[in-house]
Amino acid sequence: MALLSIENVRKEYQVRGKRVLALDSVDLTIAEGEFVSVVGPSGCGKSTLLNLIVGLMRSSMGRIVFRGAPIDGITTKIGYVTQKDNLLPWRTLIENVEIALEIRAIEKSVRRAQARDLIDQVGLSGFEDHYPHELSGGMRQRANIIRTLIYDPELILMDEPFGPLDAQTRIVLQDQLLKLWAASKKTIVFITHDLIEAITLADRVVLMSARPGRIKSIEQIAIPRPRDVFKIHEDAQFRSSYERLWQQLRPEVTLSESAKGELI
Repeated sequence: MALLSIENVRKEYQVRGKRVLALDSVDLTIAEGEFVSVVGPSGCGKSTLLNLIVGLMRSSMGRIVFRGAPIDGITTKIGYVTQKDNLLPWRTLIENVEIALEIRAIEKSVRRAQARDLIDQVGLSGFEDHYPHELSGGMRQRANIIRTLIYDPELILMDEPFGPLDAQTRIVLQDQLLKLWAASKKTIVFITHDLIEAITLADRVVLMSARPGRIKSIEQIAIPRPRDVFKIHEDAQFRSSYERLWQQLRPEVTLSESAKGELI
């Protein structure tokens, strides 16, 4: 049985009295331990899809099933890493990382040890007592990711977490994310607008059409693991996957740009 099953999902909005169809006829199953990237043009409903999965929204049609039960509201079994780090400015790095365990009334020494271990895994040792404004964007986003990992969700949703970062920092964090994923074997659904990033990270790349978002294709990424994110572009399988996916994505990007601002 799939960990997550998205079944004929459709999502409509009402905007200024007009109907906006964001997603239509979306079907997707995700296996436990799988890393799936979802890529598509701006406005294709990628973030809407995550909000439906996590229970922040309800679909207009269809259903989303997690471990055999339809999703009906927010559950702590699903973690959500947003594009903005949203760290609490009055708490130090380690206090931000351990906050979920503090809410669960986990003994301080236990949660502090778990937080230190994760902080060390992402190369932030020595910054435990720094406040968010004293950390770089990449450091804050690492903290954002391990703040989710610490409470051990079964599924982790990531909404363009590296989008605001510079190219060099993004590659470093991609490498660290793959190492964290290999160690934890968590199931990850990763939203990105970057096709290179999608292929670099994923077992499968789900390609979305322009709005209304539909699944246009799914590409199995056959590049062996562990992957060297710094040299993966030299891999023949990477180039082959990129060419196939870009040929399908390019017309969707063109269509999305030409339709910006339009409502249906």
